[in-house]
Amino acid sequence: MKRLIILIPFLLLSLHTEAQNAGFLFGRPTRKQLQKENEELKATLDSLQTLVDSFGQRRYLEDSELIAVMEGNSEAEADDIIYSAEISDSLLQLWYKSSSITNYDAIHDYDMDSVRFTSNVSDKEMIRRLESMNSFISLPFNENVKNYIILYSEKMPERMGRVLGLSNYYFPIFEDILNRYDLPEELKYMAVVESMLNPTATSRAGAKGIWQFIYSTAKSYGLEINSYVDERMDVEKSMDAAARYLRDAYRIFGDWALAISSYNCGAGNVSKAIRRAGGSRDYWTIYNYLPRETRGYVPAFVAAMYAMTYSREYGIVPQNVGMPVQTDTFEIRKNLHFAQIQGKVGVPMEDLRQLNPQYFNDIIPGTNHSYTLKLPVSWTSTFLDTPIDSIYAYKADSLLTQKVVKDVKKAGTKAAQERISYRVKSGDYLGRIASRYGVSVNQLKKWNNLRSSNIKVGQILYIYTNGGHTSSSKASSKSTSAKSSTSSSSKSKSSSVTYTVKNGDSLYKIAKKYPGISADNIKKANGLKNDSIRPGQKLKIPL
Repeated sequence: MKRLIILIPFLLLSLHTEAQNAGFLFGRPTRKQLQKENEELKATLDSLQTLVDSFGQRRYLEDSELIAVMEGNSEAEADDIIYSAEISDSLLQLWYKSSSITNYDAIHDYDMDSVRFTSNVSDKEMIRRLESMNSFISLPFNENVKNYIILYSEKMPERMGRVLGLSNYYFPIFEDILNRYDLPEELKYMAVVESMLNPTATSRAGAKGIWQFIYSTAKSYGLEINSYVDERMDVEKSMDAAARYLRDAYRIFGDWALAISSYNCGAGNVSKAIRRAGGSRDYWTIYNYLPRETRGYVPAFVAAMYAMTYSREYGIVPQNVGMPVQTDTFEIRKNLHFAQIQGKVGVPMEDLRQLNPQYFNDIIPGTNHSYTLKLPVSWTSTFLDTPIDSIYAYKADSLLTQKVVKDVKKAGTKAAQERISYRVKSGDYLGRIASRYGVSVNQLKKWNNLRSSNIKVGQILYIYTNGGHTSSSKASSKSTSAKSSTSSSSKSKSSSVTYTVKNGDSLYKIAKKYPGISADNIKKANGLKNDSIRPGQKLKIPL
């Protein structure tokens, strides 16, 4: 009987629905019924939109809020920040999934939450070694730390051998900058966890460089990013930005383990973990309240430091990575192509690219302001003995065409067109937000189509860095010379360079390395019938 009572309403509802669809039985719906149905549908859509908005806020880091925390806002404000696991992506995760570093081994197969390694080195000996390191930063030992120590010390000797080789060049740079900010030198080992000392490393979340900055954080810390330069891959400038971040994080938490953790998951998540643990500021007490991907970050930091300190004991041999021990830095005030330096001074192209990875398209964009150029010390004298004007003039018409120069100028103003998103917090008002980002209230209103100064908590505001999107570059674009692009094509066809095809190369990728050169140009110069090329093949590049 109960089953029948339950089923009758469902049968009636089904019949009613089918009848409405067919337009009979109960007749066509009235205007009032349709209005009610529309209202119900709108309520459902509004509910779904709320869910979508909530998901979007949880998925993406509002990095401007992080900066507010790093500038000294209260932890209560920090608790309102929502951080994404994607944003805190380090190369530890990339090892297990997909790495931008070549010749990686099977590290990506390891699930560090479940795998447990064994070692011939006793726990007692590992503890003794950690204590002997006499680190300013506490180096704890437990099963999690032990697991990472074995991973770094025993499971990837070739990878760590390469890191050791790279450290001879990068670590002195890091130490100098850390000392400048009066920070522990041991923090340099964080770069091993982040990128394995690869200045061009890129994570799935779009974090780049040896210190793995995402775009918005990099911009907030003063790093320049456009289509010709990305200072996240500038070793010195990215280290300086990372040092300032860590300095600010330590001021907030007063503990290096917590500061290091915040670099991975954000100050907001660390603050939340502290409160959930009853206010404790002990890393291992709040451990289980941290994001899953962050729990291995401090153990990995300890392990990287341990493995590099006791590399000999584990038979890890530093690899020859081809990095110079010493370099000199020069200031470049005009557009300069790497090929001009190579052709006039003789510095190998690979050396130029390796020491200056922040420059795309092999061009130093000196149009808007000066930039730095790093050269091996062995080339310093030759560079200084060569008149700089002759270097700038060398094949300038073919390497730095009018289009290239125009693009460089445009790229220099692109930063003004990039925007960041800011989520309004309790206590915010337009004047406060404008002051924080160095913009005006009127600009905020214009960018966000605000008719008044009223804003609400949770509202997303768009802020354009460097004064916002302007059209100041229009005037300069009008004054271009009457010379046409035919000037580059009319250059001597006998002028060319030889390029050796590498793995992953295509004619299109190769052409992009040489401004003014297309894939078809390369095909014609080498008598190629199709786009097929092979590694090791020598190609003539017409200039």
